[in-house]
Amino acid sequence: MRVMGLRAARAALWVALPAELALVVCLVGGVRITGAVLLAAEALVVGMLALEAAVMWPLYTARRRAGDGRRAAVLWAVRAVVPVAVRRLTVHELRALHSLGVWAVRRRHRIPEGALPFSYTEPQTGTMWAFFFASVLETVVLALVIPWPLVHLILLVVGVYGTVLIVALHAACVTRPHVVGADGSLRLRYGALFDLSVPASLIAAARVERRYPDGGLVRVSEDRVLDLAVGSQTTVTVELAEPVEFVRPLGRRGSARTLRFHADDPRAAVAALGPKPGTIALRPVTPERTAPSSTPGPPA
Repeated sequence: MRVMGLRAARAALWVALPAELALVVCLVGGVRITGAVLLAAEALVVGMLALEAAVMWPLYTARRRAGDGRRAAVLWAVRAVVPVAVRRLTVHELRALHSLGVWAVRRRHRIPEGALPFSYTEPQTGTMWAFFFASVLETVVLALVIPWPLVHLILLVVGVYGTVLIVALHAACVTRPHVVGADGSLRLRYGALFDLSVPASLIAAARVERRYPDGGLVRVSEDRVLDLAVGSQTTVTVELAEPVEFVRPLGRRGSARTLRFHADDPRAAVAALGPKPGTIALRPVTPERTAPSSTPGPPA
């Protein structure tokens, strides 16, 4: 019964939230909505809230009896009911929007004292701004040609939000660079979507190596090689003494023993990962090379 209740609660979220958002957009835009539609929408929301409460309350009380505090019990109940993909997408968007403010004041996110940041946005900057201008153009054109007020308003809201989100995603990448700590540790990031910390003790070797892997942003091969590509390319390869665990953007977990990522200045990143002056060279640094790729490189 509890499993069925969890499934029903998650399904209700996927149905009720988009419906309520569409209703709010209509009301804000001055669209006339009949009382029957409003009553049905409110009944849907009330029913969803009642279902969520009915499913969450036993989970909350069980955690309280187990000794958890109120906050911990509530968070545990929310995690049990709300799908992980929905939670992570919501968090990603909020962090990206927050990055707009950080970007506006020319700051970066969590760069410890003595650490070196390494940007990775160069291959995607042109593409992101192209998407931005295309989104602006599309929003303006649709606003001019769509005659139906309701459709016009919905597309306008979606278009403006999509345009802002494109800038926010780029801002998140600018304000959240890769970081090599003062102790030689490595933190790989891609905006608010991916974050992996590697202790210095696990880094066995680093080299400059340009590759053009298949797949999307995060790709893991069967031999536990992680590709974190930007603009369909990576420029640095890091070999680890043992595998590290990571979390994909939508919550799936994986492990990797070799890390390949892009840095705008790969030589500087590899040099920062090398041994410090006056220490024994435990981590070899090799010169740059271009490895064969399963797909041809992008045209010049």
